[in-house]
Amino acid sequence: MTKKHKKILVTGGAGFIGNHLCEYLLQKGHKIICLDDLSTGNKKNIAHLLKNKNFEFVKHDITIPYFCRVDEIYNLACPASPVYYQHDAIKTLKTNILGAINMLELARKSGARIFQASTSEVYGDPLVHPQREDYWGNVNPIGLRSCYDEGKRCAETFFMDYYRRFRIPIKIVRIFNTYGPKMALDDGRVISNFIVQALKNNPITIYGDGFQTRSFQYIDDLVLGMVKMMDSDIKFTGPVNLGNPQEFTIKELAKIIIKITKSKSRVLYKPLPTDDPKRRKPDISLAKKNLFWYPKICLKEGLKKTIDYFERELGIKNR
Repeated sequence: MTKKHKKILVTGGAGFIGNHLCEYLLQKGHKIICLDDLSTGNKKNIAHLLKNKNFEFVKHDITIPYFCRVDEIYNLACPASPVYYQHDAIKTLKTNILGAINMLELARKSGARIFQASTSEVYGDPLVHPQREDYWGNVNPIGLRSCYDEGKRCAETFFMDYYRRFRIPIKIVRIFNTYGPKMALDDGRVISNFIVQALKNNPITIYGDGFQTRSFQYIDDLVLGMVKMMDSDIKFTGPVNLGNPQEFTIKELAKIIIKITKSKSRVLYKPLPTDDPKRRKPDISLAKKNLFWYPKICLKEGLKKTIDYFERELGIKNR
């Protein structure tokens, strides 16, 4: 794809991943339309971008059709943490499914290349480890998490069917656990929970025995992978995993955060939520081969940057 400056639509652009993506694309000289209904996104995340002549913010819910002429669409709009997506499960499903249809129709009418931010949650509680893109997953279709899991799986189906029928240039990425500055303080995911608890010297809440594993990638690595995917050969549709294959137990993560923050927190164990995956680790062979992408920022380095941000937001410094 040529390096010309493009007009790019980013749905969910005021969210955690979206605002980092908007900032990166602006730095490359592109014109950005940030579409967000602010249900979980925060206008504070993009406040520093509003004065940029190449940046436009539009408050809009993608379950309602939207039209503009653009070259590319990054479809990121959807609550991503269990606290948020379970709060209104029906709205989450609508955002995933109706939102995908509306953005695909926009891509079809405007001739745009379109990117779908899918998730490692499509693998459910995986029976295959690590998870490759050809694994179909182990998802409970009627569980509390299914509004997100099945919503994203259905969105992938729509993308592939639009590709097969209309030959729309699509890109599907399955995003694994991602963290970094500008995560919401009440995000509800494990890294934000642990950092806030540690900085306040409150008990670190671990659900289950703490031996379940996750793989954590820093936001800058993810954004670079997303852009590489969008710019990749038109024949490469994905899905492709983007995540850090280094695996940690939740207990290990708690210890690392307590050490970095010099916290006095102790660990408090609570029952494991329903359908919570026991292991999660990406096989990124496809991303390495087709995108020449792999994560470069290790967990401790990324956590230090993230903790610095949380300290500023909370006005707390234990170190």
